[in-house]
Amino acid sequence: MRDHGSSQPTAVELEILRIIWELQPCTVGEIHERLAKTRRTNYSTTMKMLSLMLGKGLLARDEGVSPHRYRAVLTRERVRKSLLGELIDKVYEGSAMGVALQALARGRATPEEIAAARALLDRLEQKRPS
Repeated sequence: MRDHGSSQPTAVELEILRIIWELQPCTVGEIHERLAKTRRTNYSTTMKMLSLMLGKGLLARDEGVSPHRYRAVLTRERVRKSLLGELIDKVYEGSAMGVALQALARGRATPEEIAAARALLDRLEQKRPS
């Protein structure tokens, strides 16, 4: 759930951002076509969502071409870092390790992801003063 004061994208906005990150720049029609595959939505609702996202500064629109083309203002990585930071602060009381342990405990980590986590922990341990 999102606070009214949060600058984070909603679940629907994230879905739209994923589409735009993949296709950008793209038209309303292209976005709606992809969005309609997973959500029961009409074209005008898609347009309204894009308008709201423009107002929030999540998207930019190129009005110099017809039809208008949309692109994401924020990178996927920036959104991920921001959402993760908010999750760590609000849910895990600032404990990044709590998030990592919970994520790994879900049992969905691939052997490659587990190896990457081990390598990261090894690097962090080597950096710590003895």
